[in-house]
This record gives sequence, C-alpha cells and structure tokens, in this order.
Amino acid sequence: MDVFEAIKGRRSIREFKPESVKDEDLRKILDAGRLAPSAGNCQPSELVVVKEPSLKRRLASAALEQTFIAESPVVIVVCANLPRTSRRYGRRGQELYCIQDTAAATQNILLAAYSLGYGTCWVGAFDEGAIADVIRVPSEVRPVAIIPLGRPAEDPSPPPRRPLSDIVHENKF
Repeated sequence: MDVFEAIKGRRSIREFKPESVKDEDLRKILDAGRLAPSAGNCQPSELVVVKEPSLKRRLASAALEQTFIAESPVVIVVCANLPRTSRRYGRRGQELYCIQDTAAATQNILLAAYSLGYGTCWVGAFDEGAIADVIRVPSEVRPVAIIPLGRPAEDPSPPPRRPLSDIVHENKF
C-alpha cells in the first residue's frame, strides 16, 4: 500500500472483530515502530504487547473506562525509556524528545497496521500510573500511548480536516 493511501485511509477504530492478529503481522507492525526516527538515534521506545484478557480489562479501566481497548485482540502500550534520551539531551530529551520519538513510533505502528488490514486507535487519555502498574514498567519508563489492534468491525467516515491554506504559513506565522 502506498504511504499516502495509508495516511488518507487510516481511521480510529473502536470496534473490533474477535479474530486474532497474525504473529507475522504483529511482528511487522512492531518493527515499524522500532524503525521510527528518534532524536540522536537514542531509540527510547519500549513496546509492551498485551494479549491477556484480564490485563486488557485493567488497561481499559485505567484508560478512563474505554472498554473498546479490552475488546481488541491485542493492545500495544508504547512507552518512553526516559534515561535513554535524557543521558544525551538532559531535561529537554526527557520532557520533549522522548515524547516526539514515541509519537513517531506510534504513528508508524498505526500506518503499518492499516496497511496490513488492521484497525487501531491512538489512545492518550489514561491514568499513567495505573497503566504503569498494570504492565509493570520500571519507574524510569513512561507509558505514552495505548494502541488497541485488531480487524476493524466498523468503517468510520473521514473526520473533517482544516484546509491546508488555514495551517500553512510561509516564512513567518
């Protein structure tokens, strides 16, 4: 699939079919996240794959009761390993670059999943400490995104977008 087709066609999916995600496809999707750019090539992304139903339910609960998370066959929690970037870039690396880098990994995962026929949703609304407890991340690792993954059971319409002329500024704002 062409990258522009994936960018234009991808939607946030909140209803999933019960069929599983093929291991080979999951590996490709995770590898797309691994290949995302990162500041200084520090690669702070840590990807936690959750398939256990009880853990998915706890993730959904910690994500402000977004129950569709638990209904997906697979959940990927994208985390930032803060020291990996802060060692090189200090506070800015910890507070900004780690977030940018894991956002790039998240977007790669979403696009790769869509290109393979899967649906995803980028979930950012959650209790960070509760998510960290569920997946048992070390204190220096920060959960930044939750991605439910599975075959879509819905086909949402494209959301409205602002025209390019409203958001592009030449030379100055």
